[in-house]
Amino acid sequence: MAEVINMPKMSDTMTEGVIVSWLKNVGDDIKPGDILAEVETDKATMELENFVKGTLLHIGIPAGGSVPVDALIAIVGQKGEDISALLTAPTKATSTEAKPEIASSPLEIEAPIAAENNHSSSDSRVKASPLAKSLAKEKGIDINAVAGSGDNGRIVKKDIENYTPSAKTNLVSSASLPQIVAQESYSEIAVSQMRKVIARRLSESKHTAPHFYLTMSINMDKTIAARKQMNEYSEAKISVNDIIIKAVALALRKNPQANSSWLGDKIRYNNHIHIGVAVAIEDGLIVPVVKFADNKSLAHISTEVKQLADKAKNKKLQPNEFEGNTFTISNLGMFGIDEFTAIINPPDACILAVGAAKETVVAENGQMKISQVMKVTLSCDHRVVDGAVGSAFLGTLKDLLENPVKMLV
Repeated sequence: MAEVINMPKMSDTMTEGVIVSWLKNVGDDIKPGDILAEVETDKATMELENFVKGTLLHIGIPAGGSVPVDALIAIVGQKGEDISALLTAPTKATSTEAKPEIASSPLEIEAPIAAENNHSSSDSRVKASPLAKSLAKEKGIDINAVAGSGDNGRIVKKDIENYTPSAKTNLVSSASLPQIVAQESYSEIAVSQMRKVIARRLSESKHTAPHFYLTMSINMDKTIAARKQMNEYSEAKISVNDIIIKAVALALRKNPQANSSWLGDKIRYNNHIHIGVAVAIEDGLIVPVVKFADNKSLAHISTEVKQLADKAKNKKLQPNEFEGNTFTISNLGMFGIDEFTAIINPPDACILAVGAAKETVVAENGQMKISQVMKVTLSCDHRVVDGAVGSAFLGTLKDLLENPVKMLV
């Protein structure tokens, strides 16, 4: 009974293949192991090896032609067999139940080889399959010394594999190559409950909240100078992140629409300001909350953030210490990240992604100077916060960080 040969999917991104050449003609008897054709995919040129015994009754696409994956390219059967029904039958490419598995085709994909012909002038005159040439080059075999067993003396893969060089053959000595001993390995760990919750919550946030992003550059020269002066008097060592938390809280006080939540049938505008601060721990990420941050001093914020971070890393946070956030900050500046976007932390409508302050050439009063510039990106839930609201919030934050004395009045 005749069998249809369809174009197999030879790479994960392949949608069609080009027949570079047919190595068998209609009417030829073929057997398992014969190479039928050379096919060019989106990544390489590959050989198609036949696994059916019979006669090549039909070639569906000429050399140089392209065909979609799963479309008919050939039919193999018995001489004189009627194949008209197979020629009119729908192919896998048009079937709603198409299965892309390569195993359904009586062809085997040998191995990818480079589409470019990089052989020497003497090598290019040898009648050999691309795979045979590639293997010969890999093994250091002079392909001119190999006898071919294919049609018209064509050299195929098995000729290279079975080739035994004579004493005069110039080979690359395997003894001269370093012996590399390696083994593939991997490790797996069970997903922790924390990681499961993080995955679920952030997946829900990303797929349900329509995110949009606003990025702004902030000159941090005055904030860095102010921090240095503050630490000369403060018992608690104040960080740039502590100042950012305070500035965000004050910016939310002036832009309360950004301090909100989507509740499905209503929007909640929070009058209190609870800032979630993302902390990386061994099991993933947790967000302890600095509550009423707008009413706390920088020294208070600094001490509280350190205490919460220590508890988080030692898994001693209490539920009331990581619940109730109305806005979240994720700061990767200490890792050297210039800028990034963050996924909104429910139930917040916004999250601020903070990058590192970097020395940057800026123009000031017509003069060029070096300043410490920090990029921040605000992720907003468009169901609650519009572009104008997000922009106004970032404008206030920029003003406070570029003029930190305003946080005192």
